[in-house]
Amino acid sequence: MEKFKIPTQPLTTNKTIRFPNDVIQQVEEAITGKQCTFSAFVIAAVKMALENIEKE
Repeated sequence: MEKFKIPTQPLTTNKTIRFPNDVIQQVEEAITGKQCTFSAFVIAAVKMALENIEKE
């Protein structure tokens, strides 16, 4: 049996960022009906963008 590991949350910092209204609408449409928050979507998108930059 695998030993239970207590999960840790990464440290976070609040940042204010302005999005064009059409981008907000597109993100909200993309996450509708899914268990995903706006913040989680944006974080995943930024991480993917950073990975793509590193590969170039």
